[in-house]
Amino acid sequence: MALPGIKQFDMTGRTAIVTGGSKGLGKAMAAGLASAGSDVLLISRNQEEADAAADEITADHGVRAIGLQADVTCEDDVNAVLEKCISEFGKVDVLINNAGINIRGPIDELSFEDFQQVMDVNVNGVWRMARAVVPHMKKVGYGRIVNLASTLGLVGLSNRTPYTSSKGAVAQMTRALGLELAEFGITCNAICPGPFLTPMNVPIKDDEQTKKFIVGAVALERWGEMEEIQGAAIFLSSNASSYMTGSMLVVDGGWTAR
Repeated sequence: MALPGIKQFDMTGRTAIVTGGSKGLGKAMAAGLASAGSDVLLISRNQEEADAAADEITADHGVRAIGLQADVTCEDDVNAVLEKCISEFGKVDVLINNAGINIRGPIDELSFEDFQQVMDVNVNGVWRMARAVVPHMKKVGYGRIVNLASTLGLVGLSNRTPYTSSKGAVAQMTRALGLELAEFGITCNAICPGPFLTPMNVPIKDDEQTKKFIVGAVALERWGEMEEIQGAAIFLSSNASSYMTGSMLVVDGGWTAR
């Protein structure tokens, strides 16, 4: 027997752009949307990785999945992403702004160029992609923008000034866009992941301080697994979240509850 309201999560006939979609949380979210019926355009700086991820998603879920090499810090590339999506799928219903980087270290050991690099990908890239898709979404009176913020956009952590600053900016951008786009039938929300064992976090997973943090600060006492982000992505990308905009959905194993 089908669960009441389950069709609200059905994304059959929808098309989603997922930046940073060839690996990590981006690939997991793209696969989640595909499992709900959505076609997906996966954006990556590496064409081979994008193609491989797209082929895997198509094989697993039977939807159309296409990989495209693009850099969200490049205006021409961002415009090419929208053009590709419209030419291949005829529309864009969902944008998941997942592409991001992290440069760690004490502030006096980082260069301003390090800070700028993180902000350009994590903040400017989100803004550029949103600006690209909004005119199309306004024309059709529908859209879902899902930004990847972070628990580190809500709370602080030492040696993370570039990353925390960028994710705090994403949270505020999400709130502002939620207000700005509401009258056009477009929602904008953010997922705030906690400690998932993404490729970005693999270099620190065996660090003793990191291990103590995971056990001591995360209520579930473990890293998040990739598929555990999928429910949040499907929810915010589908009609199930129709009365949410400008919101932060925290998926962190109970870290920020303490």
